[in-house]
Amino acid sequence: MSNSDEKKYNKLIVVLSVAIPIVVAALFGVKIPNVEPLTFLPPIYASINGLTAIILILAFIAIKKKNIVLHKNLMTTAIMCSAIFLLMYIAYHMTSDSTKYGGEGLLKHVYYFILITHIVLSVAVVPFVLITYVRAITKNFEKHKKIARITFPLWLYVAVSGVLVYIMISPYY
Repeated sequence: MSNSDEKKYNKLIVVLSVAIPIVVAALFGVKIPNVEPLTFLPPIYASINGLTAIILILAFIAIKKKNIVLHKNLMTTAIMCSAIFLLMYIAYHMTSDSTKYGGEGLLKHVYYFILITHIVLSVAVVPFVLITYVRAITKNFEKHKKIARITFPLWLYVAVSGVLVYIMISPYY
């Protein structure tokens, strides 16, 4: 694939990077009436975040060992896990009220720091993931490596912090 192929994808990346947070925010305010709350989902989607973190680390190890096929498969799986997480997260919030954090003192500040950075970076990481993926599938490996150095720690932080947020709020469900 050529540089023009990458440019074609760039339009889609911009659209998705803007649309995903807007759609999620809009759906966050929608409650589906007369539907049983999907209260069983948070531990599942937190586990998917944990699995995503593990997959990202395994993909990092695979590429360091020059196992390109395994790296590609793991990264595709990580993207699919993130998409499944997002669908479950939206479904939960469309059927259930948000849970308030009940902790106090220093833990409350730690929780909100992790939550806020998780939310901000989960929005910011979307274009990084998409650009990194497109650079790989268009075989622009030099640029892929450069942006992957930024994408990997951001995405890993989002995955791990999602698990931490769940662990910290789970006593209050």
